[in-house]
Amino acid sequence: MYSYKKFCTKIFIFTVAIFTACTLPTIAAITGNVEKTGDSGDYNRVIDSKSGSPISQADVMLPSKGYKTKTDNNGRFTLGAKVDAPTIMSVQKDGYKPFSLTVDSNATSKPIVIGIEKTNPHDIIIDKDMYHIGDDNYSSNSANAAEFRIKAIGPFYTKNFKIGELPPNEDIYLIIGSVIGIDTKMARDFGQSKVKTAYATAPQVFFNGNMIAELNLNGDNQQIKIPRSIIRPNSENQLTIKSGKNLFQTAYIDYDDIELMNLFIETKSKSLISSEEQ
Repeated sequence: MYSYKKFCTKIFIFTVAIFTACTLPTIAAITGNVEKTGDSGDYNRVIDSKSGSPISQADVMLPSKGYKTKTDNNGRFTLGAKVDAPTIMSVQKDGYKPFSLTVDSNATSKPIVIGIEKTNPHDIIIDKDMYHIGDDNYSSNSANAAEFRIKAIGPFYTKNFKIGELPPNEDIYLIIGSVIGIDTKMARDFGQSKVKTAYATAPQVFFNGNMIAELNLNGDNQQIKIPRSIIRPNSENQLTIKSGKNLFQTAYIDYDDIELMNLFIETKSKSLISSEEQ
């Protein structure tokens, strides 16, 4: 299983980088970037991240495997699909923020407790589906290439959605639940990509035509602050994510193939953020 830590520069356009940090204990409860030791017995479970109560009838999916199941009345579930290479696992339940994490054979060999968080009034779910961005032309050594199963929609993803009145004294963040397949130099240096002879530019994230981030590493729960000045309250807004390009292919444009899942807007109190940073 992977734990990820975010780095970003405090400027308008910044780079998001998530990397593997440590090996989890035998049983782990995962809530975003937070890991907690839990007692799950011999079962995987989904719980409310605040109350600890089990969540029944939550959808647990391995999209690349075409596998989907639901939690029982005790929040328990089993994974009836073999997981070898890092794979996106998604958990969804009405009234809760969509949650995903990248798991592998080591992670799924032990019971997992996943804590999911209830949505806030100003949260906006943009998309809960998995998308493959690129040109379906990739090396078997590409990061997570073994798990690519769906056809590419093209070199970019775009979605229009409405944002209501912005809450005062709160910062606005775009959350990318999970992304795999990025083949930047940084991804290669961190061992995520096995392509030795080439690397790609970073995928770029645009909000209403303004670039707000570059994604240099694969990871979960990537959080990108959206400047309030570019948000259109009570109106349509647009999110676009563009794939990177192979820097070593000059005969034609070779897009980096990536897959991503669970996109949503989240608001955070500035006072809470300040206290967390201290």
